[in-house]
Amino acid sequence: MNATTTRGALLAALACVLVGGSFTANSLLGDYPYAGGQFLRYGLALLLLLPLAGPGATARLRALGAGRWVRLALLAAVGMVGFNLAVLAAERTAEPAVPGVFVGCAPVVVAVVVPLLAGRRPQRVVLYGALFVAVGAFTVQGWGRTDGAGIAFSVCALAGEVGFAVLAVPVLRPLGPRLLSAVVCGVAAAESAVVGVLADGTGWLPRPDAVEAGALLWQAVVVTVVGFVCWYMGMQRIGAERATLFSGLIPVAAACTAPLVGTGSYGAAQAVGSALVFAGVAVGSGAVRPPARGRRAGAGRQEAFERSLEKL
Repeated sequence: MNATTTRGALLAALACVLVGGSFTANSLLGDYPYAGGQFLRYGLALLLLLPLAGPGATARLRALGAGRWVRLALLAAVGMVGFNLAVLAAERTAEPAVPGVFVGCAPVVVAVVVPLLAGRRPQRVVLYGALFVAVGAFTVQGWGRTDGAGIAFSVCALAGEVGFAVLAVPVLRPLGPRLLSAVVCGVAAAESAVVGVLADGTGWLPRPDAVEAGALLWQAVVVTVVGFVCWYMGMQRIGAERATLFSGLIPVAAACTAPLVGTGSYGAAQAVGSALVFAGVAVGSGAVRPPARGRRAGAGRQEAFERSLEKL
């Protein structure tokens, strides 16, 4: 791995560790209206991200066509608001491990879907790494009680996780990580407000107590501002396929932080699953390097992929 890909891998890893910690923060928001919490989280993140958008942000936004604005709206609706809604809906009739297992399959789906959309074959080393990550995520979380609705909403959560990466690919280059993060947070805040009014009426935005305020601040400042920017910076450097491998660190981070608030434990299964995730990330991201000829072929396919994205 060169300096660029190493930096990209570290950024993606940091982002996913922060997101994993957010699941622990979610456990402190069980009584707060979902849409109101999402509005506060993304609205505050927008205010913090706007000064970081960089010069020429207005011009870059004006240059976006209607199709890319639709993509941004879908990214916020599917990968942010919809993803969190699906997880909460799944957990009404399923144990939390069930949507977690489905979300852990996102690296496999992205490793197949992204190359096919670009008109190329999936890279075998990335696919193998993604399978390791998925098995490791399952081992960390295990399986739990569920029903048909729980599985259906868990599939929706998987679609949201995949959409968060795939839908961002064509708009990442023209906007850049910071402006893209700001825009999708603004769109997600507006969508959350609409959902809140429709679902909860006038009670959609109550005043949070001290614990809820702390959890929301953590999600807005650390998980969203820092996490989103790091995620898209990492994806910009190593591509969506390899970046999504690091989503396997989300259940690992969640398992490590859960004992801190008394919502879980870290035992032998979590240790074995963590090792499988680390192995999958190492193989798929290129930290364990393939032969030189394979690396040149992979680099050529990556360059062709990036050229095809510019045409979208």
